[in-house]
Amino acid sequence: MKFVDEATIDVTAGKGGNGCVSFRREKFIQRGGPDGGDGGDGGSVFLEGDDALNTMIDYRYTRAFRAESGQAGRGRNCTGKSGEDLVLPVPLGTTVLDDESGEVLGDIRTPGQRLLVAQGGFHGLGNTRYKSSVNRAPRQSSPGSEGELRKLKLELKVLADVGLLGLPNAGKSTLIRAISAATPKVADYPFTTLIPSLGVVKVNAYRSFVVADIPGLIEGASDGAGLGIRFLKHLTRNRILLHLVDVAPFDESDPAQQALSIVRELERFSPTLAARPRWLVLNKIDLIDEDTLKQRRQAIVEALDWEGPVYEVAAINGRETVRLSGDLMTAIEFLNQQEAEDEEVKLREQDVQMQMQSEARERIESLRLERQAARLGQLSDVEDEDDDSIDDTDVEVEYRS
Repeated sequence: MKFVDEATIDVTAGKGGNGCVSFRREKFIQRGGPDGGDGGDGGSVFLEGDDALNTMIDYRYTRAFRAESGQAGRGRNCTGKSGEDLVLPVPLGTTVLDDESGEVLGDIRTPGQRLLVAQGGFHGLGNTRYKSSVNRAPRQSSPGSEGELRKLKLELKVLADVGLLGLPNAGKSTLIRAISAATPKVADYPFTTLIPSLGVVKVNAYRSFVVADIPGLIEGASDGAGLGIRFLKHLTRNRILLHLVDVAPFDESDPAQQALSIVRELERFSPTLAARPRWLVLNKIDLIDEDTLKQRRQAIVEALDWEGPVYEVAAINGRETVRLSGDLMTAIEFLNQQEAEDEEVKLREQDVQMQMQSEARERIESLRLERQAARLGQLSDVEDEDDDSIDDTDVEVEYRS
C-alpha cells in the first residue's frame, strides 16, 4: 500500500433547514393562528483520531465531503430534522491547516479526539416565532444559513519519542529491529526504507517508548535530492534525535564528512529542528579495530564540534543497544516529567514544535515553487513537444496528494 502523508480535501457542512410559514386549519377553530415550525440545523464536519490508521491513502482519491443538511420546518409547529454530523477518521499525528489562509486549525494526537473543521448552518425560524400582540398573523420566516465550506490540508507526522537520522545504509533499520519488535526491510543497498517505520521499545515492565525510522538522507536532501525532504517533517514530532553514523562505510568514504553533511541538511531544512536534542550513535563498530574506531570517533566529534552523548553500537548483533535504550528511556521520562510539573515548559515545547513545522512548510513550499519554475522554463524551451512526453513525476507530484 502506498504511503500517503499529506492530503488536500474539501469539506462542506450541511445547510440549515428553512423556517415554515403555516397557519392552523381545523374544523370549528377560527383564526387558529401561526403554527410554522423551525428548520433543523445542518450537520457539521469533524475530524477524529483513529489509531487504526497510519496513512492518508483514504483521502488520495476521494477529496470532497459534505455533511447532511437540515430539513425544513413544517406546520403544527413541527421542527425539521437536524442533519447528521460527518465524522472523518484520520491517523494520529495529523495537523490540520486551512489551505487558503495557512492557519493551523489543530493537531489530532489521541484516539477519539475530535476537531470541528466546518460548522453546520443554523436553522431558520418559522412564522410562529414572529407572532406578537400587534402581529397576530405573521407571514414571514427566515431561511437556514449555509454551512461552512473549507479546503483543508492534512499533514501526517508519525508520533514517536525518538527519531533515527542518518545516511542510507547507516544501519537505522537494523537498529530498530534490534531494540524493538518492528521488522523494517534490511538489505545491502541504499534506500531500502521507503516509508517511515515505527517500533515500540520495551525497556522493562511499564516502561517503553516509540522510535521512528525515516528513509535515509543524502547530501542535497533539503533541495530534493534522493527521497528529498518528503519525510524530514516527521522528525519535528520527536523529542530526541539519534544521529546514526556508519564508522565503516562500504565505499570507504569519510564518516566525519558524512556526519557533517547530515547536520548541514538539517540546518537548511529547519534551524529549529537542527537545534533539537540529538545523540550521536556510531554504528558498525564490529567491522573495525579499536584503534581505528578511536581515530574515527575523534574525527567525527571534532568535525561536528560535538559536546553531547556519544554511543558506540553494533546494531547487527545488539551490542551496546540495551544501554542505549535504557538511557533513552530515562531521558524521555525526565522530559515528560518536566512538562507535567511545569506548564511553562510544556507550552515552550509546543511552541518549538509549531516553529519547526512552520519552517518545514516554508522550505517545502520554496522547493515546490523552485521546481515549478524549473518545469515552466523547461517547457518554454521545448518546441513541438507533447505534454505526455514531459516527465512530471517530481517531488511535488509524489509528495502532495
